[in-house]
Amino acid sequence: MGRIVVVDWSNRRLFQRQLERHFRLRHEIYVAERKWQALARPIDIEMDAFDTEHAIYLLALDSSGDVIGGSRLVPTTRPHLLGDVFPQLANGSPPRAPDIHEWTRFFVAFPYRTAGKPARLAGEVLCGLLEASLQLGTRQISVVCEAFWPERLRSLGWSVAILGERLQLDDCEIVAALIEVTQTALDATRRSYGIEGSVLHMAGALPPTRATDAEQ
Repeated sequence: MGRIVVVDWSNRRLFQRQLERHFRLRHEIYVAERKWQALARPIDIEMDAFDTEHAIYLLALDSSGDVIGGSRLVPTTRPHLLGDVFPQLANGSPPRAPDIHEWTRFFVAFPYRTAGKPARLAGEVLCGLLEASLQLGTRQISVVCEAFWPERLRSLGWSVAILGERLQLDDCEIVAALIEVTQTALDATRRSYGIEGSVLHMAGALPPTRATDAEQ
């Protein structure tokens, strides 16, 4: 199903159209579907202060190269959501270190969701997150998430520590957590979703897609 590519400042030009589609999908999901009006802008693109040259994107692509899911990693040594917007969720001391990244903007496009059970594509994106983090030398991942997420991740075999008290927003309750990045967690997630082997693909190994062909 999905192929996960890692896009950063060094290879962004290869995936310019996919990145634009990724930002439009974020708008469709977070603004139009989930009604996060604080993210609304005059254009149908969702970007925030942390979509900088330091961001790392995990893009799930279908067989034609279209974006169908994704996520984002941001270095905690740079401005990030927990450190600069919600430090109170970590009792005022959010973790910052070169080997800690923040995880945000996890999504699966609507046609690839499955009612009442985990979507395989979600598992692929989660595996891609752990694989990429291991390759980056990331020891831990911090996250600001809805309060149900830590227990859901623990059920996959992840080690998740809550950093502080919950915070009630208008439409949900959120919490900050710190996740251990381990091969054990990756192996357990693969088993949970029936995924064999790596889901990551290097840019040079990808076959031509409609988006990249159009740029040539």
